[in-house]
Amino acid sequence: MTPPALPLTIEDAAAALRTGTVTSTALTRMVLDRIARLDPALGAYVTVTEDEALAAAAGADADFARGRDRSPLQGVPLVVKDLIATRDAPTRANSEVLSPGWGDGADAPAVARLREAGSVLLGKSTTNEFACGLPDRTARFPFPRNPWNAEHTPMGSSSGTAIAVSAGLALGGLGTDTGGSVRGPAAANGCTGLKVTFGRVPKNGVVPCAFTLDTVGPMARSAYDCALILDAIAGDDPGDPYSSPVPPDRYAEGARGGGVEGLRVGVPTRYFLDSPLLDGEVRTAVLRAADELADAGATLTYVVVPHAQEANDANNITFLSEAFAYHRTNLAGRWGDYGRTTRELLARAAFFTGADYVQAQRVRALFRRGLADVFAKVDVLLTPVSFTAAAPIASADLAAALLRPGFHGPWNASGLPAAAVPCGFTEAGLPLSFQVVGRPFAESTVLRVADAYQRRTDWHLKVPPAARDGIARPDAAHQKDVHRDAAHHRGAHRGFTGSSPTPQKGAG
Repeated sequence: MTPPALPLTIEDAAAALRTGTVTSTALTRMVLDRIARLDPALGAYVTVTEDEALAAAAGADADFARGRDRSPLQGVPLVVKDLIATRDAPTRANSEVLSPGWGDGADAPAVARLREAGSVLLGKSTTNEFACGLPDRTARFPFPRNPWNAEHTPMGSSSGTAIAVSAGLALGGLGTDTGGSVRGPAAANGCTGLKVTFGRVPKNGVVPCAFTLDTVGPMARSAYDCALILDAIAGDDPGDPYSSPVPPDRYAEGARGGGVEGLRVGVPTRYFLDSPLLDGEVRTAVLRAADELADAGATLTYVVVPHAQEANDANNITFLSEAFAYHRTNLAGRWGDYGRTTRELLARAAFFTGADYVQAQRVRALFRRGLADVFAKVDVLLTPVSFTAAAPIASADLAAALLRPGFHGPWNASGLPAAAVPCGFTEAGLPLSFQVVGRPFAESTVLRVADAYQRRTDWHLKVPPAARDGIARPDAAHQKDVHRDAAHHRGAHRGFTGSSPTPQKGAG
């Protein structure tokens, strides 16, 4: 008898679990078998908690049998970034410096909420050291690789969760985002990732990177799947002084809350689409995504986002200064225990002054005021996620990246929600993505835009060739309208109102 295929999405898995097509135990075993077979070459996991996962799956099956349905996540296998404390596995932050007992053997609130929702946690996913450095082949931790091309970076720092989702080694999971660490890996590996509004999800029980920037967010194949995870983890917690009392939405309902007809989508050219660093394939894919949203009824408008470069710089100064404050004592006493790129990056912050940090906070406030004016005219912004698709591993240079413009940092500096959404592939077969940015606590709107796009396309359902065996194919109903020839997109300007300077042609 042919074993059932692994569902592509949390949504599909939830439906199969409720119709009895598959049990949570069988689903979890399928994923664990894939991890054993594929992960040695991918490096997505630092710890697999097989016994605990199977016990949780059996518990979910027992709940289903007695009619108890906790949430759409019940019985669904997920993974947690190894920066977030779990009771059944050590939290190491990919470092020899952090004590394996960090977190006191307790779940972080976000993890506890996933368990309460009935999900099955498979283990801990790889991360860059303390969410700062680059992966190191000489370290004893797994070296993460992009499943679309092993010689290209999976990006970081939430690399392991993105790899796991892309290759079918989990149906979703948690990452953290301080300067792009959910959105960058999601884009590089061809899945969906949401950076939430600062304070939307509690971050106590999470190894700090930067106190006023860190966020915990969902990563999954689709925006709707991300909404299902966010429904479980959102809300304040008394243990996190930064968590917000603003009541959470019903995010899954919001994601499917009526499409984008009449929604105002701002497309900023200056700094974003006219950057000479922007690869031509990225620019084309992002504008085609905007075109798709226009076809779905959105109104596209050229806008200017003021002080974007300054906001990105302020984010870098804030991130490094706050990370240095956390690591300062250990850097002085255990310099050699840090990875080379991590310690060199953190040490740069020793050259910042208190005045530099204060000025960065003033810039952040200025940027937020400017964004309030922009969002008075539009509902969301649409930008690239990164300048290029995933770069070769050999070209990675953290120091150089700090000096370049960036499309991630402005939204961390402002605290706004932003999602990375797959929108195509390069000629070389690497995933491409666009970014949707929303008002504070408007995750439902961000997810609604992403979901509307994904119901018209199938880029988010693509699976790396080496990982396709045993994965279910998208159903015919979803596929019927998603294959569109490039000629369908009748020019990137179609659907726009307002005016824009002629964009420069990107490199590549």
